[in-house]
This record gives sequence, structure tokens and C-alpha cells, in this order.
Amino acid sequence: MDYKELYNEWLSNPYFDEETKEELKAIESDEKEIEDRFYTELEFGTAGLRGVIGAGTNRMNIYTVRKATQGLANYIIEMKGQDKGVAISYDSRHMSPEFADEAALCLNANGIKAYVFESLRPTPELSFAVRELGCIAGINVTASHNPAEYNGYKVYWEDGAQITPPHDTGIMDAVKAITDYSTMKTMEKTEAIDKGLYITIGKAIDDKYIAAIKTQVKNPDIIKQVQKDIKIVYTPLHGTGNIPVRRVLKELGFENVYVVKEQEMPDGDFPTVSYPNPESAEAFELAVKLGNEVEADLLLATDPDADRLGVYIKGSKPGTYHVLTGNMSGCLLAEYEISQMKEKGMLPEDGALVKSIVSTNLANDIAKYYNIDLIEVLTGFKYIGEKMLEFETDGNGTYVFGFEESYGCLIGTHARDKDAIVATMALCEAAAYYKTKGMSLWDKMKEMYERYGYWRDGVHAITLKGKEGIEKIQNTLERLRGNVPTTVGHYNVLKVRDYKLDIITDMQTKEVVPTGLPKSNVLYLELSEEAWVCIRPSGTEPKLKFYYGVKGKNFDDADEKLEALGNYMKDMINAMLND
Repeated sequence: MDYKELYNEWLSNPYFDEETKEELKAIESDEKEIEDRFYTELEFGTAGLRGVIGAGTNRMNIYTVRKATQGLANYIIEMKGQDKGVAISYDSRHMSPEFADEAALCLNANGIKAYVFESLRPTPELSFAVRELGCIAGINVTASHNPAEYNGYKVYWEDGAQITPPHDTGIMDAVKAITDYSTMKTMEKTEAIDKGLYITIGKAIDDKYIAAIKTQVKNPDIIKQVQKDIKIVYTPLHGTGNIPVRRVLKELGFENVYVVKEQEMPDGDFPTVSYPNPESAEAFELAVKLGNEVEADLLLATDPDADRLGVYIKGSKPGTYHVLTGNMSGCLLAEYEISQMKEKGMLPEDGALVKSIVSTNLANDIAKYYNIDLIEVLTGFKYIGEKMLEFETDGNGTYVFGFEESYGCLIGTHARDKDAIVATMALCEAAAYYKTKGMSLWDKMKEMYERYGYWRDGVHAITLKGKEGIEKIQNTLERLRGNVPTTVGHYNVLKVRDYKLDIITDMQTKEVVPTGLPKSNVLYLELSEEAWVCIRPSGTEPKLKFYYGVKGKNFDDADEKLEALGNYMKDMINAMLND
């Protein structure tokens, strides 16, 4: 059926409820809107589902959630894992509780138990719960930092990480195989509860999760020395982080934790920000105001599902704060955690620092300095989780720290996804530790640049919505793949990593070797002077993203180089998109 036939099917089929039909009737004169809602299915990809909430096959609604869950249930049964059950959590977004229940009841109708959190919880706690409860899978209803009109659906496997091969393709195929919405199963919630299929979880898992996080504290005595002196401003950005962050900081003894009141309570409208992204300066405006009022040492913001952490740290001049990128905060935490493990004789000989390919090469120098392995994986924390499982299974390698440039890291092995709760805890601990050394966090950051070099990194995203936008993104990457430049600005292209073709080409010798990573639509250019550029489509949004990094002689030199490289790439990509 074409999009118009599908639209009419949803209007006429008694399977779809009246509220859905009324929403669709309201757009009957808007042909473009009808096409956008029905020209395709909301794709169940390697990151699950993510889309605008609304009626239609290309929207997040109870029917697309039910379809995804029926496919997941079919795969679980095929894998003979139905007796283990599935853990389900959700965040503060519109329809999150409803989608969580829809998923649970579909699983229940297929004879699979669902362990559903009683109220909103952070993503890393869901990852923890999957393993703690011995589940075959987990579902997290969240759209992370997307604008308020979005919601999403992430699937985790029994190792606690988001799905990777072969389970991702197996589940995707199972979802695609469902062509008739009316064949999907569900049942009444009261019946599911009575049959012991729908199980509510909460405090017991919370307590175990917080206890697991606290085992990662390296210097509890140091915190006690300066717990009255460290001032922390925190905002959950209307999401799930408020209760667990405040709880863990209080239990560790931090006495001066100030929460941004305007952003404290869960709210799916995210009324104080255009979108709740801790990367955004707008998200920190209220925190900066409060920080100046209380003279805070650091400002922290978690996104709605509390897996990503934004950080501002006090500057040397009164009323100033330095903005840390995800690369900077990740490396600052990596330095602290690894240095403390080494100091205490806890750093394993086969230790590994794991990062995504688009993250800063400052991490490479940190790993080299502490004589541990540096391992690169594809973008997506699930690949870091996959590497953790590989270490445990093979017995070769020990996970020490992992991070992505997109403001996510994981300290410890209690979860298999990035965890802003433990990152918040560790950063506050690091602030306390360095304070006893007469240093601020910014002093430590400067010391790292002096030791490792002035690495600077950037990322730029170009949004191209709708069917035409997605096609432009794909066409641009294919054109670039077919005609790789030999220079980028004044830099020579030394090597080209094409992860889609699984080849690394030396531009001088023409030698070709495999990348060693799974295939992915990503191009990475290694440039002269230790610079680099990486281009990929976003896995969760209609965006073309490029990442880039340079190494300078000092802050000013690095900033100038970064700006020049970023501007060159913007002009080049925009020219290709508009050609």
C-alpha cells in the first residue's frame, strides 16, 4: 500500500482506537503531513525506535511500540529465553509510562514476565536491573536528549548492553516480519498482574544500584576532609536524575548540593529549554545563575534519562566557568580514575581504556602514559558494553574506563551503558581530591594539556528532516566515499578508514587493510599534524554529523586550528548537500 492507502486503512480499521482516528482526521487536508506519517514504517534500527509522538506508521505510538515488542517477543521465544523475563524502565517524556505498559502487556500476552519500574528511572539503572534480575532483555522508553515531541524505545540484551550483532539483526528481522498490526498480542493489565506476569519493581533495585555505584569511590576519606568546602550545582533538566544523584552525593557526605529548582521536577514539556541536552549552553543558563549566587565549584547537568553528563567547572576569575566538552570531561574522569587505581596498586596489567572512534585522541595519550591498552569501537556505547562482555568471556583484558565524546562514560562494571549518576559522583570526588592538593578541576585539566598536548575536538550536525533529507544524507556520504579528497584544508589525508567497506587505505602506499570493526556507514580521515575528521549519519536523528580534532602548541593555537578545520568541513559538506 502507498502512504495514502495506509492512512485510509488506519482511519477505517476497527483495530485502531478513536483517539488515533480523530488525530488523523485533523490532518486530512495536509498531504505532506500525511505522507510524512505514512510513507515508511518507523524503523526499528540498531538503537531501537525513536521518533515524533503521534498517529501513523512513521510515528511513536502504542501501535508501533506494540509491533516492536511483538517482534522482540518472537525473537526471545525463538532464543528460548521467555522464562527469564524482561526489565522495563521509562523516563519523564510524554507517553513514556503508557509505552512502557504497552510493551509489558504485549510481552505478558506472549507468556513473558515483565519487571516494570514503579516510576521513572535512569537508563543505567535499567542496564543494571537486566543483569541483577537475570533477564533475557530490557526495554527503556526514552528519547534521551531529543526535543519534547520525541520519544523512543531502546532494547537491551541479557548482558545489560544495548543490542549488538547477532541479536540486533535478529530482532530487527523479527519486527520487520510483522505486517499486520492486528496480529500483535496484548492483554488487560489486571489479568497480567493476577497471573504474575506483570511485576512492579522499585526500591530494592534502587538500593542495590546505588550500593554498586558507591563501590567505585576511590577516596572516601578525602571526601570527608572537604565535604563542607565543595559547592555543587546540579540540574536534572526535568528528567530522571534528580533522586539518584542527590541520594548518592548525600550518602557520600557532600553537604553543599544546590539543585536548580526550575528544572528539578520531571516534565515532558521541558519548559525551561528548547531541548534538554546537557551539551547546550541554554541548558546551563539557570545553573550558571545559581552557580554564581552560591559560588559553586562545579555545575552538573544530566539529560532526561540520566546517561549523559554536562559539566562546567569554576575558572580562576570570580563568576567564570569553563565549559567541558564530553571529550574533556571523559578524559578528566579517565585521568582521575586510572591515576588513583595506579596509585593504590589496583591498575590491572591487562587494563583497557575503551573509546568510540569519534572521541578525542587525548585518550590515546592517557592510555599510553599509564601503560594500558587503548581500544577503539564504533559510535554507540553498546559497543563499549560489547567489549566489556568480550573481556569477561575471553578472560583477555580488563575494563578500566570507557567513554564517548557525546558526554557519556562508565566507571565500574555494574552497568553496560553510560551512566551519568556514577559520573556525577566521580567528578565530585575528583573535585574533592584535587582540592586537597590545592588544585581546582580546571587546574588539573590544564596540567593534563601540558602533559599530553593541547588536543581540541569538535562536532557539527546538519539537520535534514523528512524523506528528502534522509536521501540527501545518504547520497552525500556515497559521493564522498567515491571521491575521497587528498587534502582537507592545509592538511594532507594520510589514511582513509571506510567502515562501510571495512578497509583502511594508506593514501601514499595504497596499502589496504581491514578496519577490524563491524561494518558501519562511517568515513574517517587521518590527517597530517595528528588532525582527523570523521563523517557519519546520526543513528537516532535525521542528521549528518562530522567530528574533527587537532593538536596545538597551546590553547590559542589549538583553538585556531580547530575553528579553521571546522569551517572548512562545514563549507565542504554544505556545498555537497546543495549541489
